[in-house]
Amino acid sequence: MTEDKHVIEALGKTRVTIENGHITSIGNPEIDYCPIFGKYHNIQKITVDDVKKNIEYRIEDFGMCTKDRVLKMDDMLSVGISEILRSNLEYGSIDCVVGACEGCGTLIMDDADLVQGVGGRVSGLVSTTPIPEIIERVGRENVLNPKTAELNQLKGLKMAIEKGYKEIAVTIIPSSMVKDIRKYEIPEDVNVYIFVAHTTGVTIELTKELFEYADIVTACASKNIIEYAQIKKPYYYGNAVPIYAVSENGRRFLDCRLKHINKPLSTNDYPQDLTKMSRELK
Repeated sequence: MTEDKHVIEALGKTRVTIENGHITSIGNPEIDYCPIFGKYHNIQKITVDDVKKNIEYRIEDFGMCTKDRVLKMDDMLSVGISEILRSNLEYGSIDCVVGACEGCGTLIMDDADLVQGVGGRVSGLVSTTPIPEIIERVGRENVLNPKTAELNQLKGLKMAIEKGYKEIAVTIIPSSMVKDIRKYEIPEDVNVYIFVAHTTGVTIELTKELFEYADIVTACASKNIIEYAQIKKPYYYGNAVPIYAVSENGRRFLDCRLKHINKPLSTNDYPQDLTKMSRELK
């Protein structure tokens, strides 16, 4: 049997392994409280059982990590990375997203519903293996490596440039790749924008790189991201889980989404009201 193994980091930055549609391993949560799950699921202290129930729900509800994965999703009246990307695709500010999806790895997307459905439903993807049914539905030609489901956003960027895209958004989880992508020599008529999610636990050194090289950075439950933002004072939206526009392009993208759903535009009022943020930051 071909290996079917997918590793994600879910609520509480808990590492979960899913094989053949079933959970085979759950680590311990790194944090006790997530403001998103506290607000929408009334989870006040994350336990392994909470993680198990949530992942089982995702597998049952939209086929996460299985051949039955629901890939597309309608718009939601919220503000996250997927929603910001969605609005900017629809308005033409970007023309493709280099993202990642379980079952196919790095892929290129220019369909707003696909961007929403792929990115809005899965937490940090650590590793994955090919699921042929998913790869066929997103288009083999859009997958970096259909044989291995490789996760490599820099290679994905190169592929997007080769396919002729000019305004390219790249989504990553925190790593030194943010610098590699920004330093990559691109053609003069191509622009690259970096969106960073899943930042809980990021080091201060990497935090500084994210603020230097990225365009949008989500706070998640990151103590370093939130504290460094108080120093750098970028424009942002939200208090419970702030989204920071750490570049002028990032602010343009963030405000595009906010206008789209009739929300107040980004602000740089500091100090932020930290009382609404996660009770436990890491």
